[in-house]
Amino acid sequence: MEHLSGAIASKKTQLKVSAKAKTFVLDTNVLLHDPQSIFKFEDNNLAIPVEVLEELDAIKTEQSTERGRNARRVHRILSELLPDSRSMHEGVKLETGGTLSVIINPYMADSVAMREAPLMQKLRAVLSDFSKKDNRIIASALFVQERYTPPTILVTKDVNVALKARAVGLEAQDYLNDKVPEADDENAYREIPVTIYEIQRFCSEGEFDLGEASAAGLYLNEYVLLRSDEGKTMPARHYGNGLVKRLRIPESIKAPGGISIRARNLEQQFFMDALLDDSISLITCFGKAGTGKTLLSIGCALHQTHDDRSLYDGVSISRPVMALGKDIGFLPGTMEEKMKPWLQPYFDALEVLMPSKPAKDPQFAAKKVSKKQQKKQPSALEVSRQESVSGGNGHGGGGHGSAAPVKPYERLIKSGLVEVEALFFIRGRSIARRFFILDEAQQLTPHEVKTVITRISEGSKIVLIGDPAQIDNPYVDSRSNGLVYCHNRMKGHALSAHVKLMKGERSKLAELAADLL
Repeated sequence: MEHLSGAIASKKTQLKVSAKAKTFVLDTNVLLHDPQSIFKFEDNNLAIPVEVLEELDAIKTEQSTERGRNARRVHRILSELLPDSRSMHEGVKLETGGTLSVIINPYMADSVAMREAPLMQKLRAVLSDFSKKDNRIIASALFVQERYTPPTILVTKDVNVALKARAVGLEAQDYLNDKVPEADDENAYREIPVTIYEIQRFCSEGEFDLGEASAAGLYLNEYVLLRSDEGKTMPARHYGNGLVKRLRIPESIKAPGGISIRARNLEQQFFMDALLDDSISLITCFGKAGTGKTLLSIGCALHQTHDDRSLYDGVSISRPVMALGKDIGFLPGTMEEKMKPWLQPYFDALEVLMPSKPAKDPQFAAKKVSKKQQKKQPSALEVSRQESVSGGNGHGGGGHGSAAPVKPYERLIKSGLVEVEALFFIRGRSIARRFFILDEAQQLTPHEVKTVITRISEGSKIVLIGDPAQIDNPYVDSRSNGLVYCHNRMKGHALSAHVKLMKGERSKLAELAADLL
């Protein structure tokens, strides 16, 4: 292996580079995305520009973020693999069979060589500002490409860096290790052809053996639709070895003190069956806007906190805060007050499930209160008590100092039955006997989803919901986000189930907009 850092003149070291191997130059965002990526390039050669170490050094001080933790983890891994200056310059052999080296581009320190070298002249014609770390990393990758026979590939999760690299003739790729395989448009469920007699038998016995041929390709806990030639259908769930059973869902569910709701289409029946089955600890759910992901998940969660068995002590709700850079920020108030704007969809769902009950005749109610207040004006102490009960949000009502009414779901939050979780503080926690709902899971990386799921203790359940087509995180896509990755890796295990909601139920307008806009 030739000397990657130091003088431009070639220099031999003890390491040998296979002519068939490729040389991958890693960008900073790849190491932040997956600190273990160093060990996932098989027997190929890895090169890390020194500019990457500088960027990691600036990020490692972020104490409360996943980026900061990953930067510190990468530093620890590199310090173990490269314990001295010789290993830094000459590189080391990895257990995977490849090599690892740190790159110092000598052209950056030699202005004459920068002007005269044909490679650097081509680079300067496209990227002239070398004060930017991205441009310096691309220059280091070009230097490696010039020095090595094997193909050199820049691995980055930054689309713009990849485009600039290709503009100067350097091959660039995304980090592919945690991307799920390319798939065609996946349907919400599979249809299994059966006879009318098998449908009747399934209805009477509650289960049916599909046989080896019909069950081929079905995974454990997969939801299917049995269909006969006569058009008769029955939804079912695959329990393994070709055995399918009927769904176990009630006619309707309701939150404590709320209204009853029921599944409005076949896919929602699948989702409700998984939500109400205590043998399933992990559910992943894909669905576009308006398909009922939020309403059904919160409804089934609350239903199981007050039923006869009382499986869970409460419901925990969280979601990524992408617009604030994964940080709550210096907003005033409690954590619940800071998270409220981001959890508003769940408050909307709670308002639907547990609507406030207005007076039958508001004018009559106002007159009745007015007469009582004429007889006895409340003391300042009584007003203070009313405000404390309502969370300090009391306001004057017609000049009489009455407290603002507390919504039913606000009582659940105050009692702790419904809890707002911030993902930034979830590391190190152990969540027991809770129904945990993680919304917008497609915004998370696979590592972040793993961090959340490993917090779930025995007796708890976690539901990951989101739309893989709506991603704001610049470092994940439809194939590498945490929601899709989790579904792909957990599919077929007894503790997990997956549902895809296709039909919008919010309104005809919302469904049309989701499909056409």
